[in-house]
Amino acid sequence: MRTGIAALALVALPLLGSCGEAEDKKSAPVTQDDGTLTLAATLGANQALGTLQSAIEQSELSGVLDGPASYTVLAPDDRAFAALGEDGVALMEDEQRPILIAILRDHLLPGHLTPEAIGAAIDRRGGPVTMTTLGQTEVHFARTGETLTVTMDGGGSADVSGTAIAASNGVLIPIDTVLLPPRG
Repeated sequence: MRTGIAALALVALPLLGSCGEAEDKKSAPVTQDDGTLTLAATLGANQALGTLQSAIEQSELSGVLDGPASYTVLAPDDRAFAALGEDGVALMEDEQRPILIAILRDHLLPGHLTPEAIGAAIDRRGGPVTMTTLGQTEVHFARTGETLTVTMDGGGSADVSGTAIAASNGVLIPIDTVLLPPRG
């Protein structure tokens, strides 16, 4: 009897090994889970999003990201803000707070949306998907190859540029451009 169990175990070893190899070949998840922190704390812990954190503090929207409601933040990285040049610096001035708030609201989506969920919606639909921001602006998500892109209705476009982070009350999705409304 023992010999039969040992033989069965030896036969099963290669099968278990091949299962592990198949899992190792899968790509790593796009969204990192840090469900112990709020969006505000997650944002504060991410060095590449320091300018966004300052903008959220300046606009007095920090409480929203610390609250119980779930949001997805399209989070422009520091390079995206730097690309705005003097316009980006001016946005941080007190008299520009209403404009800054409007821009930031266009970077907030209601709910807990990961890039994987957005990609799955694109696949189910067979093309781009449209969502409405808290600023009541429509944004369109599309995918070319592995690149997920978000485009503002009549405005800017950005690529997802890093690992998304799932927090206890939402998701931070880093993007490479500040989405601005059309100039008019």
